[in-house]
Amino acid sequence: MEIIAEIFIQLFGWVFELLGELLLQAFGELIAELIGRSITEPFRRPKPVHPVLATLGYAIFGALAGGISLWLLPSLFIAADWLRALNLVVTPLAAGLMMERLGAWREKRNQATIRLDTFAYGFVFALTMALVRFNWGH
Repeated sequence: MEIIAEIFIQLFGWVFELLGELLLQAFGELIAELIGRSITEPFRRPKPVHPVLATLGYAIFGALAGGISLWLLPSLFIAADWLRALNLVVTPLAAGLMMERLGAWREKRNQATIRLDTFAYGFVFALTMALVRFNWGH
């Protein structure tokens, strides 16, 4: 009976660690979206930026967000190596889906969207943030 309780506690701990990383990355994306919205207006171009350049930009912003998050929270939420590796897949997928839903919500209300409000750019941002945390986190 004790072993079953330990297994449940360990499973709960792993889920909690993954959720912590997901929430951190989601918070980072929302901050990036707010910053993106506030600084894009003065630099609005008549012709949109090429998608490759936009992808590179969001990858850089994601890496910067990962670095800032490590500066603010130097220890990772996830301790187990296999969960940290799983986090490189699960969290960017979840964050990308969350940003896609946010974009759909904004479009439904006739609000302006930015590229980060799509699955692909949200995924790239979260992936580079997760890679920085994975490689340099303690």
